[in-house]
Amino acid sequence: MSAVQEQFEIKFRLPDGTDIGPRRFPAASTVATLKETIIAQWPKDKEKGPRTVNDVKLINAGKILENNKTLSECKSPICDFSGMTTMHVVVRAPTSGKQSDKKAAKKAKDFRCGCAIM
Repeated sequence: MSAVQEQFEIKFRLPDGTDIGPRRFPAASTVATLKETIIAQWPKDKEKGPRTVNDVKLINAGKILENNKTLSECKSPICDFSGMTTMHVVVRAPTSGKQSDKKAAKKAKDFRCGCAIM
């Protein structure tokens, strides 16, 4: 007899209010796997879609889910994944390398300035 693996039915609510899914995922699926599914199924007509799993945050029951956690590990008394579960998708705005470097330099400068005043 083979054991039946627990499955969760999940849909993903995008920032504009549209949905991807619903789709069934095994309990052993990681959050990163869910994010890969979102990236693969991102509507082609929408601009500025995520490129990597790090561009996406999944929020369920007010909690940001970690990439390395499985769905089973994400269950809680608030969210037990019974019935259909809606997860909210937040996409990080793409930044160019130059902007990131400027922000890092500014933070370092601000930090140095703060230390000098003390």
